[in-house]
Amino acid sequence: MTKISFVVPAYNEEAVLERCLHSILNELMHTPCQAEIVLVNNASTDRTKEIASSIPGIRVIDEDRKGLVFARKAGFEATTGELVANIDADTILPIGWLAKVFTEFSTHKDIVALSGPFLYHDISPPSRFLVRMFYISGYVSHWLFGMAMLQGGNFVIQREAWESVGGYDTSIAFYGEDTDIARRLSEIGTVKWTFALPAYSSGRRLIGEGIVSTGLHYVTNYFGIIFMGKPFSKEYQDIRM
Repeated sequence: MTKISFVVPAYNEEAVLERCLHSILNELMHTPCQAEIVLVNNASTDRTKEIASSIPGIRVIDEDRKGLVFARKAGFEATTGELVANIDADTILPIGWLAKVFTEFSTHKDIVALSGPFLYHDISPPSRFLVRMFYISGYVSHWLFGMAMLQGGNFVIQREAWESVGGYDTSIAFYGEDTDIARRLSEIGTVKWTFALPAYSSGRRLIGEGIVSTGLHYVTNYFGIIFMGKPFSKEYQDIRM
């Protein structure tokens, strides 16, 4: 049976962490399988580590080098599953998410990565519409121009494939990390994007930075990775609840 490892990077996520971890545990109850859940405490100064450590079934490791890619890398190296699910700490998995993952990977042997959209539960209906249009335009580009697409915080990669392309690029701080993963994995297999694999997430970055500004950041860094192999932006804001 295929083993799946969940990697949850967390920097000062005490306000949202329990919902995320319990949603993963709930999925494992609905779809029993070989699995492990690793919470990467990424230089947190709040109760993130204490909260995660108190939940049965969660293994906590520390990564003191602050940064999303450092945390994803540490989690990857601490796990052993053939599939590695990267779930952000403000993300909630809906019932059926894990069953969909196993179905896709077992049915389509060429898939090396699988991803779907975020459904932002705390933003206005007009903002949700704009996000939907953003995803649709990305999906159209994905099909028309062959550009690989992943949503950071809601994606699953095949361990062997990721190791074969060199793993995480820690020179990327934040923006573009998911595009870098998608671009490199697409060179050796299928990177599948599907609207049938949504996950709920907080729109805190859209609210904190503004939806237009956030969209521009992601678009410009997406094309930076695709055409130059590196993002335009190295700086980013830590936005919490």
